[in-house]
Amino acid sequence: MAEAEHNPDNFCYRHPNRQSYVLCQRCGRTVCAECQTQASVGVHCPECVRDAQARAPKRKPGIVTAFRRTSDRPVVTYSIMALTVLVYVAQGLSGGYIYNLLGYAPVYTSFEPWRMITAAFVHSPFVAGQPTSLLHILFNMYSLFIFGPILEHLLGRARFVALYLVSAFGGSVAVLLLAANNVYVVGASGAIFGLLGAFFVIQRRLGGNNVQLLVVIGINLAIGFFVPNIAWEAHVGGLIAGGAVAFVYLQTRSPKQWRWQVGFVGGIVAVLAAITVFAAPF
Repeated sequence: MAEAEHNPDNFCYRHPNRQSYVLCQRCGRTVCAECQTQASVGVHCPECVRDAQARAPKRKPGIVTAFRRTSDRPVVTYSIMALTVLVYVAQGLSGGYIYNLLGYAPVYTSFEPWRMITAAFVHSPFVAGQPTSLLHILFNMYSLFIFGPILEHLLGRARFVALYLVSAFGGSVAVLLLAANNVYVVGASGAIFGLLGAFFVIQRRLGGNNVQLLVVIGINLAIGFFVPNIAWEAHVGGLIAGGAVAFVYLQTRSPKQWRWQVGFVGGIVAVLAAITVFAAPF
């Protein structure tokens, strides 16, 4: 009886002073309570647990898998929102430097034309004691959150990015044509109206009811005319540019027409660029 109690097989292989009669389900080694890992059947020792973990398929982080082409998550929409919020935070931390660096005014067109796009990622700065100063970015990001995922799912990521940027460009071109040279414009409103215009064109083609969408577009356009410090020109330009891009997408839906699609969208950009060149103040 004493020999059975002092049999080394009855003691934990990692702790020889701890008696146990529990065996690892995989390798058969004796393990004490501290060294046991509960499995679906029986227990496993630490070595078998590590071996199983090493052999298990490696799972990539969710943020990585979300960007795969097979994923249906609206990562472009969320990325634009994240970038816009990041720029907004940077505005506050830089003391207005980012705001002055990225915003657009027609007088900048001839020597800093990139502002026509970067202005879509800048918003009115937060003013202490005036919570309404946050409404600019909040309203735009909420609109992007509503319409962005729908259009990104319908169009695909690359087409959605093109739609957003061309709409922002179209909004700035309208500001160049219709606003005073010294007006300073910031905000994603032009791009957002481009999404609204695209949604209207696509929904109309699909036979959907456009009445409510027309009401939304009409109200927001009207606000731009009656409320001061709102660039209604960007709204109109973005709306037209977004609708034009969506029309091209609908007319070239076949995969065999992708070259035509790229060419026509490039043509819209070329027209906007030509208008910019001829209308830019020198």
